[in-house]
Amino acid sequence: MPHIPLEAHLPGITGLLEYRQDSAQPIRELTQILLRGESTLTEGERELIATLVSHRNECRFCSTAHTAAADILLGEPETCERVKQDFETAPVSDKMKALLNVAALVQKNGRDVTPEAVDRAKAAGATDRELHDTVLIAALFCLYNKYVDGLASVTPTDPAFYAYLGERITTHGYNRLKQGYDHLKAKS
Repeated sequence: MPHIPLEAHLPGITGLLEYRQDSAQPIRELTQILLRGESTLTEGERELIATLVSHRNECRFCSTAHTAAADILLGEPETCERVKQDFETAPVSDKMKALLNVAALVQKNGRDVTPEAVDRAKAAGATDRELHDTVLIAALFCLYNKYVDGLASVTPTDPAFYAYLGERITTHGYNRLKQGYDHLKAKS
C-alpha cells in the first residue's frame, strides 16, 4: 500500500510521476536524454546499466521494467539475466563490463569509483562522455529506485504487465504520453 494516495492504475514510477507532474517533467527529460538520446552506447547497453543498478538496489519494479526493456532492445533475454547475476562473465564487451563496474560502484557509493575503475574503462575504449553518462544513469536510477520503494509504490507481480511496460518504454521512451494514462485504467 503506497504511503501517499496514488492512482491505482499507475503502479511503480508512473503513479509517482503523475502525482507531481511539475517535478516529474525534468526527471523524465533527463531520463529520455540519457537512455534514448544520442550516444555511442546503444539503447540496450544503457538499459543494462539501469537494470544492473535497479537490481542491486533490490527495486523489484525498476529492475523488472528495465529488464523487459533491455531484453527487447537486445533482442534476447539471456544477456540481461547474466549481467544481473555477474556482469564480469556476461556476454558483453570488455568496455561494457568496465562501465557496468563503474555503475555498480556508483550504486554502492559514488566515492567508490576509483581511478583504477576509470582507467579500466578507458583502457577498454570508454570515452569520457560514456563514463559521464554511465555515472549519471547509475545515479539517476538510484534516485528512481529510492523514490519507488521509499513511497511504497505498487509493484505488480504479473509478468505480462512488465512485457507491456517494456514495449511502452522502447516504443515511446520516457516522456509522458501526450494522451496521459487514462487508457491504462482498463489494464489495471
